[in-house]
Amino acid sequence: MAHSRTTRQISLLGTVAFMTLHAAGALAQSAAPGSVIVLDPVVIQGDATAARFRATPGGVALIDRSETPTAEEAAPTLSDALSGTPGVVVQEFFGGNDQPRIQIRGSGLQQNPTERGLLVLQDGMPVNRADGSYVVGLATPGPAEDIEVFRGAAANRLGANVLGGALNFISASGATTPGTRLSFGAGSFGRVDVAGSYGVVNEQGDALLRFEHSEKDGYRDYNSSRRSSVGGNATLQMGEATTRLFFSHTDLRFDVAGPLTWDAIRNNPTSNHTVGPGPNVLRDLPRRATTQTLAGARTTLEDGDNIYDLGFSLSRTDDSFRFPMSAGYRDTDGTDATLTARYSRMGEGELPLFETGLYWSVGEADRDYYHNLSGTRGPAFGHNRLRADTLSLFAGANLPLGGFTLSPSVAFNHANRENDDRWDAATRPTVAYNPANPGMPLPNGAVAAQDTSYDRSYSGFTPALALSWQPAEDQFAWISISRGFEPPTHDDLLGTVGGTPNSGPGRPNPADPGAPAAMFATPNLKAQTSTTLELGWRGRWQNLEWDATAYHSRIRNELLSLRDESGATLASVNADRTRHTGLELGLSGDLSDRLRGRLAWTWQDFRFDGDPVRGDNRIAGAPRHLITAALDWQASEQLTVGGTLHWIPDETPVDNMNTMFNDAYAVVDLGADYALNDRAVVFARVTNLFDERYAASTLVVDVATAGQAAFIPGEGRAIHVGTRLRF
Repeated sequence: MAHSRTTRQISLLGTVAFMTLHAAGALAQSAAPGSVIVLDPVVIQGDATAARFRATPGGVALIDRSETPTAEEAAPTLSDALSGTPGVVVQEFFGGNDQPRIQIRGSGLQQNPTERGLLVLQDGMPVNRADGSYVVGLATPGPAEDIEVFRGAAANRLGANVLGGALNFISASGATTPGTRLSFGAGSFGRVDVAGSYGVVNEQGDALLRFEHSEKDGYRDYNSSRRSSVGGNATLQMGEATTRLFFSHTDLRFDVAGPLTWDAIRNNPTSNHTVGPGPNVLRDLPRRATTQTLAGARTTLEDGDNIYDLGFSLSRTDDSFRFPMSAGYRDTDGTDATLTARYSRMGEGELPLFETGLYWSVGEADRDYYHNLSGTRGPAFGHNRLRADTLSLFAGANLPLGGFTLSPSVAFNHANRENDDRWDAATRPTVAYNPANPGMPLPNGAVAAQDTSYDRSYSGFTPALALSWQPAEDQFAWISISRGFEPPTHDDLLGTVGGTPNSGPGRPNPADPGAPAAMFATPNLKAQTSTTLELGWRGRWQNLEWDATAYHSRIRNELLSLRDESGATLASVNADRTRHTGLELGLSGDLSDRLRGRLAWTWQDFRFDGDPVRGDNRIAGAPRHLITAALDWQASEQLTVGGTLHWIPDETPVDNMNTMFNDAYAVVDLGADYALNDRAVVFARVTNLFDERYAASTLVVDVATAGQAAFIPGEGRAIHVGTRLRF
């Protein structure tokens, strides 16, 4: 019955979207308030979008990919694309096309991999599944022309029921990149990249097809990765309406090289952990293989001061995650559909006088669990059908009051999470290896099968109020207070437990196959809620531009993910009270006619608040300072040379008990682009110039074990060269 209900919901979304799109035509790629993109003057429209961002009372940023250090590369990583954006913290996990930890204001901070806490959009439509989870490696920045960043409450209008906010990757179109473009690259550790696109445009519309492939052997012994992506879009303009259809298919595969001890970080960072507290990587061969096909359409229709926007997308995601033995295989195959609708009434300013919107996403997935026996599928021990739907209704205004603008808004959020446990046997099998001889299997066992089904609902309002003004010409300031609401995902609500580095779930003592034990945890979690005070000031004076935001959040029931000593997910818990405080500062300016500098400083202090066990400890995984400084020198009309410093100047807690810390580090990158002519550019990059040995990130655990493998090594010195051609 529930299965047919979800199918009917997806069919209803598709029918409503098709009828409306067929009647109106349509698209606005940008998710900025009141944004409309037309075929003809693209530069003018881009300036209008930038003006809307400058007038938004909240933490926002518009990243022009052509101005990033890796703009010419065929397949830049998320770290490449977002480096230098204040407030966005990207910590590399294994290098290449994997799953970096990305968080904004502590969103999903404790997850390894990050699968919650941000709404990730492609052309305004979600990469996330209906329960809010996502595979971060599916966000491919290479095809993006611009990246829009909405931090915190600035993303409420998009249906982002999360603490961190939203990222919107805006694809290039036939109008913005006509003709043929090809990019090639190669570099250290077996890196090979290739990408291409072909775009056409005329008065009635445009179309673009593109592809991207990147692969890498990796810095470490077991560390290969590969990502392939194809996609395209087509745009038709009919009067005041613009229609864009788009699709993409991404195939992502990578080895999970795993953490190391601190001693290995300093002395043998290319190795993989096998003995002692932590995963046995070379036996278990953890790996992830994910494919996602996303197709949709967005509609924008202008009628005087009225703007109507409708979007629909349908995605199919197949995800196979081979965790270390303690968690086993987790295969999740599902379909999700999303409908968005917005209405804006424009006034005299850059932002809508009034705006209202709807975000509705429904999805269903089959999830199967298998034991991991030396990197192969062992006995199955779980079969679940997961259903989710998330609804957000938003209304807001921007009301002129003399020299000020008052921006009240409110959103209503409702979410359902349903799990139907379809395991029909009386017991679930268990497996183990001999801890004294980790390659020798022990006799299989079994535990009683406990029903893991649940049906949870979450509802909440998220009001916000902002006051903004212009303290001087070319300056904008604001103060705001907002509520946040974030329901848990299925990954929070359903997790394997009872495993060890040498035994699968449900077997906490490898030597005792008959001991009764739990195999799954289904915590009855509450939705995470928060109250945030935010102040900001952005502007320009002579050659200097700045964007500064300070915030303080009081959070109830923060969703924290717990891990075992191998780093595999256990279960999530609600912390009682926590507080997140931070400062996000960006500075840029011309130091001379040929020299330009950029600085991004993110300061964050995330703590428990009077926790009975953890006191006021820092929440693990969050570096207190993250500084990125860059210089670009236009040596000649053809040659540009640049350098970037990535600096974390103090230690970062690995565990919530604050007993283990990651050291400070600084890494320097250098790069150069040379334009052979107006159709060809060659480039060269050197990352980690001084071959620093450091931990780029860590596992995040509640209580660390002495000598635990918890540190993820940063990549050693690497060289990358390539070219971009335009025809």
